[in-house]
Amino acid sequence: MMIIMSLSSEEIRLKSLLQERIVILDGGFGTEIQKHKLDEAAFRGERFKDYPSNLSGNNDLLTLTAPDLIQQLHLDYLEAGADMIDTNSFNANRISQADYGLEEYAYELNKASAELARKAVEAYYAAGGEGSKFVCGGIGPTNRTGSMSPDVNDPGYRAVTFEDLRLAYREQVDGLVDGGVDLFLVETIFDTLNAKAALFALEEVFEERGQRWPVLISVTITDASGRTLSGQTLEAFWNSVSHAKPIAVGINCALGAKEMAPYIEELSRLADTHISCYPNAGLPNAFGEYDDTPQNMADVLGEMASHGWLNIVGGCCGSSPEHIRVIAERMKQYKPRTVPEVAIASRYSGLQPQTIEGEVAPFFMIGERTNVMGSPRFRRLVKEGNFEDALEIARQQVENGANMIDINFDEGLSRRETPTAVQTAMPRMHRHSLNTSSEVTRKYSAWFLLDGGGVIINQRTALVEKPVLVTTES
Repeated sequence: MMIIMSLSSEEIRLKSLLQERIVILDGGFGTEIQKHKLDEAAFRGERFKDYPSNLSGNNDLLTLTAPDLIQQLHLDYLEAGADMIDTNSFNANRISQADYGLEEYAYELNKASAELARKAVEAYYAAGGEGSKFVCGGIGPTNRTGSMSPDVNDPGYRAVTFEDLRLAYREQVDGLVDGGVDLFLVETIFDTLNAKAALFALEEVFEERGQRWPVLISVTITDASGRTLSGQTLEAFWNSVSHAKPIAVGINCALGAKEMAPYIEELSRLADTHISCYPNAGLPNAFGEYDDTPQNMADVLGEMASHGWLNIVGGCCGSSPEHIRVIAERMKQYKPRTVPEVAIASRYSGLQPQTIEGEVAPFFMIGERTNVMGSPRFRRLVKEGNFEDALEIARQQVENGANMIDINFDEGLSRRETPTAVQTAMPRMHRHSLNTSSEVTRKYSAWFLLDGGGVIINQRTALVEKPVLVTTES
């Protein structure tokens, strides 16, 4: 079965704008809300005044309890020159809202946040505003991680599953679509597996509704190591998510503009799509505040733009409407980055990238000993739950020159044992690219659910339950 989905009018409109000039995204939202010094009563509003949980700090709830404040913040950014405004939905998913006991309000929070942003755009036009404006459905990373354990003594433990994430994101996406967003922004990605769950949920909704919306992907590089919190390099991250064909990929949060510049340069070289950049207003000071001025931030971003690295620019934590006003004015001086043609190659990743390219492919070794079918010792160690010694087998293969390791947990283990073995061993074998063998894939590969990288799925039997999706320009 094949479903053909046309590109939305929003995507056509956005692509046209991206060809004309550097597009402006809005700035920080949480730090702007903090400036109002809201108390518990303000977060509760009339509707939740008797709610049993503490609701202070739940910025997403303000969409329902202080809509005038949220709409005004949107309007402030539009008037400052933002072309795209992000919905107040960063943590409006049932996983994050569980901290407040508000899981059942997740759909409503997202729908209302999109409607409120749309009202701000309408108010902007009603006041004489001009130009194309877009409402981005903001999708944050949740407060759980799918590929890392919160327990240092049990690296195989997970506080959340891929399925938990997928369902939470699916509910969030449905609410944002029903509220009227023009595109989606999967942002502040610290764990690529979480992002994969969000991207999968988006594809499910697109397929169900017979329409595609543009998707922007924005990762967070946590420090000078150049890696995400879950350990991936920038190139490994891009190899992991490029299959989603986002209209733009970029970096946000954690770093100021100056610290982010070398990573934007690298991503601009790697990605065959548009590049976004919305840094914090510098690094936080001793009081947790951000000191970078609008002028200095515009200077650094202007330097990046002068090199032809940028297509979409905005601000994250600590940035304000004034930052966006100065940045928007500065970007008028520069042409947008030209999306390059990137050579076709086989690109994989674990925590690090693995690329096979060139007319004559290099010799490429795959370690086959982490296979319960081919290695009696590996099978015995896995059945015993001795994953540290099993990991040593994988480590030896890498040290002996394997570029990739083949991991097979199917044949030789019972169906009951296989999921536990995979879930427990997988985190310990993630540094290098993986070639994974599995007897049957249903709906999506179990390895896709467990690994944040770009893996090879080596299937002998595949039960395809989902149709092929084809996009067209018309």
